[in-house]
Amino acid sequence: MPTPTPPIEPLVPSYHIRILSDEKLEQFRSGSLQILEKTGFKCPSERALQIYAENGAQVDFETQIVKLSEKVIMKALSHVPRYYTMGGRTEKFDLDLSKPVTYEATDGTGTKTIDYKTGELRSSIKDDVAKSARISDYLPSVSFYWPMVSAQDYPISPSLHELEASFNNTLKHVQTPTIVEVITTRHAIEMARVVAGSEERLKKSPPLSLLICTIAPLAMDDKSMDAALVAAEAGIPVGFMAMPNTGSTAPATIAGTIVLGDAEILSAIVLIQMAYPGAPVYHSLMPGMTHPHTGAYYGLDSYVYAIGVELAHMWGLPTLAGSFGSGAHDLGWEFASGGGKTSLLCALCGAETGSGMGLLRGSTLLVPEALVLDAELYHAVRADLAELNTSPDYMALDVIDAVGPRGHFLRERHTREYFRKLGFSEVQHVPTKDGEYRDVLEVAREKTDWILENHHPEPLSDEQQKELTRIVKAAEKELRGEE
Repeated sequence: MPTPTPPIEPLVPSYHIRILSDEKLEQFRSGSLQILEKTGFKCPSERALQIYAENGAQVDFETQIVKLSEKVIMKALSHVPRYYTMGGRTEKFDLDLSKPVTYEATDGTGTKTIDYKTGELRSSIKDDVAKSARISDYLPSVSFYWPMVSAQDYPISPSLHELEASFNNTLKHVQTPTIVEVITTRHAIEMARVVAGSEERLKKSPPLSLLICTIAPLAMDDKSMDAALVAAEAGIPVGFMAMPNTGSTAPATIAGTIVLGDAEILSAIVLIQMAYPGAPVYHSLMPGMTHPHTGAYYGLDSYVYAIGVELAHMWGLPTLAGSFGSGAHDLGWEFASGGGKTSLLCALCGAETGSGMGLLRGSTLLVPEALVLDAELYHAVRADLAELNTSPDYMALDVIDAVGPRGHFLRERHTREYFRKLGFSEVQHVPTKDGEYRDVLEVAREKTDWILENHHPEPLSDEQQKELTRIVKAAEKELRGEE
């Protein structure tokens, strides 16, 4: 039997901060413009090169290097919609980006998982995407869903199988970073149309958005940029994520890494606005660092991702902030120390959306209970951001007066009523019969098992499910080159 999906609970900051001064923002603005005009970037897509050339860019078709003047950039950016709606399967789960809140998503594209039943490490499959979508559907902390792992049991078109599993197991908006080819994009749009139910709703509140990565330093992938243009034409929101690494694919300075990534994102967003003025887009800066001892990816300090939020807003763009992503090896102190801090800073800087909940080891490993544990961190951040209620009932001066010196508040009706509103954790500080506390990981595993056993979101209609399956099969046939 279907069970109701709880309402989402976005982060609602009651105060805000600034990390960069106006002077520093202007330095980054000038730096990005200089890179795009003087150094340029490589774009191997013939279609994209033609669009750039037709709209005033300096294009060398032989070297595939594009250079953009400030005038050309600002003209393109003048068409960008500052806000739009990321649709859920129903209006109840639509995400209005004009609201002063931060919507958080899961992490995505992991390749390994700890099996839900056996506890063994293995490659991820489509069923893992479905199960993590159901857990995400139940958790109010998750506002929209990234397919958390890859459907490696369907090698012809894993990204569309991931999308099918997602649409079938959550009522929330789905954002995917793995639809990066024209063929799969066309079929993904068709799937989104089925879920939306009408062309009007697809345009107004699309239930799908795409994320495309640039290539550091200063390059694009031809296939994914062509895919982005196909999505933009259909009104599907497309975001661009830059992931330069300090010391390898970016300068060995934080400022140099940031300005490089910002320039990469702008180069792609300008293309979309040249081709389809007013198409919904978003900015996502998620840089890292190359560890000097190992050469491996190493996360940067939290404030860097919040700076990405401020740069996006400087250009008049909504943002997907980097938050909650964990390079931790297991569910220890390192896992707990990162995500909440980053999410807090990004929300305080006004991020519209963020992602990164639930994966470990640099976003490669799904541990089932990690999403429940990240939800605990999320709600701690949510409490830190909330406005302090100072109304008479909450100041409780009459109750204080009634109890008086050396009295006790447990006997008061006010205490019984308002204790229930404080919202205690179901995972932390769970008592045992002998007065001790239960192991948090054990409780999180139990909650994960309970969700999978008891929560079953309202399914798509039989007709919609059959149509999604038909589209995926048609895509696989096309990808195999069959008639």
